[in-house]
Amino acid sequence: MAIRKRAKLKYRSSAEMVQRIKQNYIELEMAYSKQLGIETPIHDLSTGNYREEIWLNLFKQVIPKKFHIAKGVFIIDSYGAISPEVDIAIYDEQYTPYIFQAGNQLKFIPIEAVAVVIQCKSENVNKENVDKWVKKIENLKTKVNAVVRMQASLLKTQPSSTRLKIPSTQTSTRPIRILCKLNDSQQSVGENFDIVLSTNQKKANLSGEPFKMSKKINGEKEDLIYWNKKLNHFSHNRYEGDMPLKLDQLAHFDETSELEPLGVSLADLNVSDKDGNENVILSLTFQLNQLLMLLNNPLFFPHQSYANLFDEFRSKGESNDVQ
Repeated sequence: MAIRKRAKLKYRSSAEMVQRIKQNYIELEMAYSKQLGIETPIHDLSTGNYREEIWLNLFKQVIPKKFHIAKGVFIIDSYGAISPEVDIAIYDEQYTPYIFQAGNQLKFIPIEAVAVVIQCKSENVNKENVDKWVKKIENLKTKVNAVVRMQASLLKTQPSSTRLKIPSTQTSTRPIRILCKLNDSQQSVGENFDIVLSTNQKKANLSGEPFKMSKKINGEKEDLIYWNKKLNHFSHNRYEGDMPLKLDQLAHFDETSELEPLGVSLADLNVSDKDGNENVILSLTFQLNQLLMLLNNPLFFPHQSYANLFDEFRSKGESNDVQ
């Protein structure tokens, strides 16, 4: 009887495995960029839907499973404002209820749950339109008005609450804003976004150079303290009455104060090769998840505020502002 020889496994060092992982991300970037460059000759809408699906699959590679990712959603706040359609939203689905959903096609999600909003565009981006889109997202207001069980006791997270013995690290959150587009052009359209992802579709198709992506982060070199203020204490002055003061007191937060720098920026999380070529998707994985960890869990859901919005008696007879 012939004895089968056991195949020898090729030993790979740790350094080799690290290089293979990095190369895998480069190949992933090229694959996604090439897919995004495919045109659908029949209908522009089909092309747009196809590209949104590609971008969505890319973010699924990057985002932790604790978040849910969906296409074509609307965001609502407890003041009754509703966003324009959001191409892709990344949000908490574990603790926050939908305000409304019809199957998997139509979803209204509370602003308190939304961690990232993504706008997907082709090459020619209308700056006025995307600026209006960003402004309407900015106008949505989170509410610090929830009742939750903590380890010590029940906690009512309300600016005037005497039960809150410790400062809140979140008072007026906003989603991380990302613009995804074709071709590294019209950089001015991305000035109101935190992250802009582009592909080199045109150059690749014309010159035959490899498909790849580029990434720009506004404020990439800023200390993470800057991002904490941007994401967790966003624009208190947009609230009416004495709410800005209450939010500042709740957080012990002063817009003019300087917190101790952490000495860490998003630029520190960039991954490049020895020639300075950035590994875009690997860098994005570290940078976006760092921002998500700063934002951490979205604000606790303010059930009373949304009940007031829909209850006809309270909506007419009482202000929806927390007093």
